[in-house]
Amino acid sequence: MKRNNFLKVITASSVGTTLLNSSDAQASIELKAPKKTLMTVGCQSGGTTIENLEFKARHGVYNIDGGTPKTIVGKGWDLEDSLAKKEACEKYGIKLDAYHFPLTSAGIDKVEYPNIMLGKSPERDREIEILQQMIQVASKTGIKVLNYNTTILPVLRTGRVVDPKRGNVEYNVWNYQEALKRNDPKTIAGDVSIDQMFERITYLLDRLLPVAKEYKVKLANHIADPPTPAAYRGITRWNSPDVFKGIQRFAQLYDNEYHGFNFCIGSIAEGLNDPANEIFPIIKWVGERNQIFNVHLRNIKGGFNNFQEVYPDNGDMNFLKVVRALRDVGFSGMVMPDHVPHHHDDLKGHQAFSFCYGYIKGLIQAVSEEK
Repeated sequence: MKRNNFLKVITASSVGTTLLNSSDAQASIELKAPKKTLMTVGCQSGGTTIENLEFKARHGVYNIDGGTPKTIVGKGWDLEDSLAKKEACEKYGIKLDAYHFPLTSAGIDKVEYPNIMLGKSPERDREIEILQQMIQVASKTGIKVLNYNTTILPVLRTGRVVDPKRGNVEYNVWNYQEALKRNDPKTIAGDVSIDQMFERITYLLDRLLPVAKEYKVKLANHIADPPTPAAYRGITRWNSPDVFKGIQRFAQLYDNEYHGFNFCIGSIAEGLNDPANEIFPIIKWVGERNQIFNVHLRNIKGGFNNFQEVYPDNGDMNFLKVVRALRDVGFSGMVMPDHVPHHHDDLKGHQAFSFCYGYIKGLIQAVSEEK
């Protein structure tokens, strides 16, 4: 072989090998690319005051639930005030992603529009008309999600316990046996079965979801906190006593992309016997249906009928695994702390929330970098 031809063969061979190796390397890079992470840290506390918005911005929280705008009695939300809240957020680069419907976890004796969950017509029809107007105001403000509760009993707790290993912080506690000893009375609702609960929920959503769909606003329901045994104080909560079955029943009421959950990891765990393992099939089932609209990331020690609300890093659930599971189902909303531990040096909870924000941001970054 002539020298020039020999050099051509060697050169071509080297280029081919280089291209092959380059192709293999590229394929390897693509295989090891981080999984797409769409969620963001968020929060639902504090509203849209300058003090709170600066607090959020200092901690890298750029997505929030802003609470509620001013209410015009008998009509609904004030659009002008709502737009002003959005403008206030934008000055700090914060997105006003969600509001709270005035259907809260305060319980039927304190909620602003009680007749919906009391099942009283025609009073509930007027209340639902006001909620329909609120959906429109939310949409005109650019709000994508409205969080709400469909509860009769309020959030239930029986006391607090001190943790000396975390600077004598206090954790809220629920112990069902202790609650029974208090012999608390029934509410004004009297006895309500789970089927009656679902009748009242569907009566509401039959009238809200068409408006939500028209205005492209998701309705995110938060389960009752905590799940309880049937007929506690006369009420069987819609997510009780089997929290997963309750979630599935609610989820399957409608085939509608605007129907889903303000998915509270802590409240769900409160209804499980083994939260550390049982939480994952629930995340997978709801997440694959695209019905997780927001996440409350709260950890507990214990489970059904007996638990403490603790910091995100010292509960029974491994939150790195939880956030990874949320990533894997394509969750794209806010991951928010909601209930935080208490301390007399931190009456507003700023220290605890600061810890939670950093912790959540670290978790999201960690799963974003995973290959």
